[in-house]
Amino acid sequence: MLSHPLKVFSGRANLPLAEKIALSLGDTLGKMTVASFPDGETMVRIDEDVRGRDVFVVQPTCPPVNENLMELLVILDAFKRASPSRLTVVLPYYGYARQDRKDVGRVPITAKLVANLLVSGGANRVLALDLHAAQIQGFFDIPVDHLHAGPVINDYVRSQRIPQADFVVLSPDEGSIKKSLMYQKRLGGSIAIVDKRRASATETSQANLIGASLEGKSVFIFDDMISTAGSVVGAANVAHRSGAREITVCATHGVLCGAAIERLQSAPIKEVVVTDSIPLATEKMIPKIKVLSVATLLAEGIRRIHHDESVSKLFE
Repeated sequence: MLSHPLKVFSGRANLPLAEKIALSLGDTLGKMTVASFPDGETMVRIDEDVRGRDVFVVQPTCPPVNENLMELLVILDAFKRASPSRLTVVLPYYGYARQDRKDVGRVPITAKLVANLLVSGGANRVLALDLHAAQIQGFFDIPVDHLHAGPVINDYVRSQRIPQADFVVLSPDEGSIKKSLMYQKRLGGSIAIVDKRRASATETSQANLIGASLEGKSVFIFDDMISTAGSVVGAANVAHRSGAREITVCATHGVLCGAAIERLQSAPIKEVVVTDSIPLATEKMIPKIKVLSVATLLAEGIRRIHHDESVSKLFE
């Protein structure tokens, strides 16, 4: 792809992140007009020649999910008709990812539906960050590069210089054990697991603690996203009752919907660490939230794709 110049464009979902990505690549964002017609329909016009170029479009499908997804599809259609050499969708956050299987009857698999829409829209490749389930890569009939924010979060945790004997990774539920073990392998310390019982699609209850003692320890809870914060706050309450000295929650995607901010504000949590994969509204920027940038990580993924280099080497 070296003979086809690289160019990064962005929709309106997370413009600050896209600008940082372009800056990390030593460039500015491509010129494109994205606006809304009076009736709410999306209007897109590419304001520079992209014929034969290696185009990357940054657009997380974060809330408002339907608006941002539709905007992405309209942008893709505009580029498809402008004849770039390759069109890659950069998805810092993949909306509808949690509906990835039929766990009950007569429900959709929206993670697959969105994959079909992106391919039909004109995407030749996808660069995603911390998909809710790794198997979503298989829903695409085009190449998918799956980045993880682990290196960014790990660097921040190491900067806290917590002694290994005081460091415990707490998995908020059985489904997060694999992710928690991945962090514990990189960061050290011991591991514990919260035995979570789901009462409904929106309500959970935390019952028991399995594994290392939390008495007097610095506890870190890792998850891929914080939506309503029910799971992480429940796990934090279990850790607090178990004698943890301080509790930190780390997640890639700060969706923070519903009562999430109120729950985090009142929870026994010292700090909530998220990335800028999703833009955080001013009213959600409570003092205990720390935002790390994944712009450099995504920029390096883009650079490696453009130069036909290995992306997986970023995590070896």
